[in-house]
Amino acid sequence: GIVLCLNAHCEKLYHLGFRIKKLTLTTLTRANENRNWKIYFDLAELLMKRTHKLYANNNDFNLEIEGSVYALDSTVIELCLTNFKWAYFELGKSAVKIHTQLDLKGNIPAFFVISGAKTHDINFLDILEFEADAFYVMDRGYFDFERLFKINSAKAFFVIRAKKSISWKRIYSYSVDKTSGLRCDQTIGLKNFYAKKHYPEKLRRVKYYDKETDRCYVYLTNNFNLDAKVIADLYKNRWQIELFFKWIKQHLRIEVFWGYSGNAVKTQICIAICAFLLVAILKKELKIERDLYEILQILSISQFEKMPVNTLVSEFDLQNFEDQAPKQACLFNF
Repeated sequence: GIVLCLNAHCEKLYHLGFRIKKLTLTTLTRANENRNWKIYFDLAELLMKRTHKLYANNNDFNLEIEGSVYALDSTVIELCLTNFKWAYFELGKSAVKIHTQLDLKGNIPAFFVISGAKTHDINFLDILEFEADAFYVMDRGYFDFERLFKINSAKAFFVIRAKKSISWKRIYSYSVDKTSGLRCDQTIGLKNFYAKKHYPEKLRRVKYYDKETDRCYVYLTNNFNLDAKVIADLYKNRWQIELFFKWIKQHLRIEVFWGYSGNAVKTQICIAICAFLLVAILKKELKIERDLYEILQILSISQFEKMPVNTLVSEFDLQNFEDQAPKQACLFNF
């Protein structure tokens, strides 16, 4: 697809940096195989810092919290075992995993790591640099008292779903408004010897009933100042990272790779994230009202146009565009 489209404009390929008259799939594959993927990872880091500043005061975040708010999660990118034997996962499958720290105030990645699919999510906590006064929202895959205490020691906060197996004792219970869905707000201490050794301080336990799922959820946090309902709402916002993964996979074609080596796969993943970040930067700096998917679609078919991006995007006619979009929750309509 991409080779055919580019060759249709072969006389303009030099505008994209190609010094050849005709492009082949082998050309793209060789580039992904041989260029060090860390070049694009470093570029992504620079772009993430820039987007973080641009979206720091984004008005769409529905909670009034002064510090940064991050969600941690990972997604698995499945690969063909025949071509990607180096990434063998299980049951005849190959895959890689993208571990991501998403800034929930802009729904923009703040950091990511690419690993083998067998790598446990919890290892991601070992390489993060925790930001003082920031919140880190996680599911039970990151539950480890020793690592949680490192977050606490860095003067940062965490909100995590509690495991049913933990042994604890109630120290104090606070009154809650049960009409809001809250069931309890408690200060607790750990009873298990090793758990208490790894996390010797008190914890806050919040139990919340969610009408949408008809389930009760229990959260642990080291923040004792926020309202209990805000703690529950913080965890509900974690779902944004799932939408981010869906958006990346669907709109940036991250599941079709040009090249079979680890370098090629990492290169293409980093480039996809860079593309997402560049579009997010354009949207904010040029004050474009369209959502990210629309901007991406316009740019993808306008690579050879010679006009300012904001002019191109504002004048592009997209009739019934929403009817063509996938029927799923939209993360980036701001």
